[in-house]
Amino acid sequence: MEKKVTWLELFYDLLFVAAVSKAGHVLLHAEHGVISFEYLLKFVLIFIPVWWAWVGQTLFINRYGQDILSHRVFLILQLLSVLVMTASLSTHFDEHYLSFFVGYIGSRAFTAIQYLTIHKSKSKHQQQAARFLGLAFIIGIVISSGSLFFDSWVRYVILYAGIAVDMILPLLGRKNLVKVPVQTHHLLERFALFTLILLGESVVSIIAVLSADHWDMPSILFTAFTSLFVIAMWWQYFDNVEKKVSKEMQTAGQAIIYGHLFIYISMSMIAASIQLLYQNQLNYGFMLAFVFGSVLLYFLSTTLVFHRYRHPHLRLGARHMVIMMGLLAVFVVVDLIYRVPGYVIMGEDMLFFLVYAKLTT
Repeated sequence: MEKKVTWLELFYDLLFVAAVSKAGHVLLHAEHGVISFEYLLKFVLIFIPVWWAWVGQTLFINRYGQDILSHRVFLILQLLSVLVMTASLSTHFDEHYLSFFVGYIGSRAFTAIQYLTIHKSKSKHQQQAARFLGLAFIIGIVISSGSLFFDSWVRYVILYAGIAVDMILPLLGRKNLVKVPVQTHHLLERFALFTLILLGESVVSIIAVLSADHWDMPSILFTAFTSLFVIAMWWQYFDNVEKKVSKEMQTAGQAIIYGHLFIYISMSMIAASIQLLYQNQLNYGFMLAFVFGSVLLYFLSTTLVFHRYRHPHLRLGARHMVIMMGLLAVFVVVDLIYRVPGYVIMGEDMLFFLVYAKLTT
C-alpha cells in the first residue's frame, strides 16, 4: 500500500518556506558587481542544515512513519525546533549562533530518538537500519555539540564537521539501508513538494520585477521570458516525476536525497539571478557565470537524479547530452562575444529549458 503525504507533513513544510527564503536572500548581497565568496559560502552553510533537517524527518516518515499520536507529537516538536532555527538564520552567524544551534540540534535529536525507539514489532532489518541511523545522527550531534566550547571560527568547523559526518554515515551504511528500501512514490512526492517551495522563490523574484516603477519594452520582454522560463522548469521537473520515472524501484533513495541538494541550490541561485539580472547589479562576466552556472548545475543534477529512476527506454542518451550542453555553450560564447541585455540572457535561459522540457517529457 502506497504511503500518502499527511496534512501534518504539509504543515511542517510551511516553515521551510521561510527558511528557504531567508537562505536564498543571502545571494542578493551583491557588492562591487559580484557576490563575494563570503556570501556564496554563507548561503551554502545556511542552506545545507535547513535541507538536512527536512530530509531527516522526511526519511523517518517514509520508512517508519504512521499517522498516530506519538509520531504527531514528535513532528510537532520538530516544528518548534525548525521554528527556532529559522528565526535565527542570518548572515551574522555569531549573534544568533546559540539559537540556531538549539533549533538545528533539537531537530536532529528528535529524529535520532524516533529511530532509536521504533516499535519492536518492526522486522529485524528495519530495526537494524533504525539503530544505525539513530546512532549515526547521535555521533553527528555529539561532534557538533563540541562547537559550544569555542568562540572563534573553530566553532563553525566543528559544527559543520558534525553535520558532514551526519550526512556521510548513511552513504557508508548503504548496505544496511538497501535492506529497508524507501517508498519511492512517497519520497518523490515529498521532494517534489519541496521543489515547489523553491519554484515559489522564482515566482517571488518575478513579482519583484513586476513591482518595478517603470515599464518599457525590455522590462516587458524580461518578465515574459522569465515567466516562460519558470513554467518550462516546472513542466520539465514535474512531468518527469509524474510520468517518466519508476516509482516501484527498491533502493535506499540516496540518488534522490543527495541529488536534490544540488537541484535546490541551483534553483535558489536561479531565483536570485532573476532579480540581480533585472536590477543589473552584477558585472557582465560574473553575471554570465552565475546565471549559466546555475542553469548548468540544475541540468546536471536533474539529469543525474531522473536518469537513475527513469524507465530504461526513456533514459536520455549521449545525443541528448550533446544537444543540451552544446546549446548552453553556444549561448555563453555568443554572450561573451556580444554584450547582450538582461532580457536576451533570460530569453536564452527560457529557450534552454523549453528544449530541455521537450527532450525529457
